Amino acid sequence: MIPVRTLRISAGAEAISLAALLLNLLTTHTQAIATLLGPLHGTAYLVAIAATWMVPPAASSGARWHALIPGVGGLLALRRIRNRARTSQPPTHQAQEG
Repeated sequence: MIPVRTLRISAGAEAISLAALLLNLLTTHTQAIATLLGPLHGTAYLVAIAATWMVPPAASSGARWHALIPGVGGLLALRRIRNRARTSQPPTHQAQEG
């Protein structure tokens, strides 16, 4: 599923870029780092929202609203979608030998 793969990549980029921005803010506050990572973080945030809205299981799980949370929304939405997919699949029973 392409939207889920896109969501996984953008959610990671969103969280990592936010952590790097905050680390930069707390330490050296280098303008070049902020200039590079600011637009990257914003783009990853928007892509995570768009990818979440494209995934059909996101509608019933509430993941779409979680995606709107800045910084970690993509990761929260991805977790909701994965949990929804796990609960909707019937359990597989394997015969035990022995």
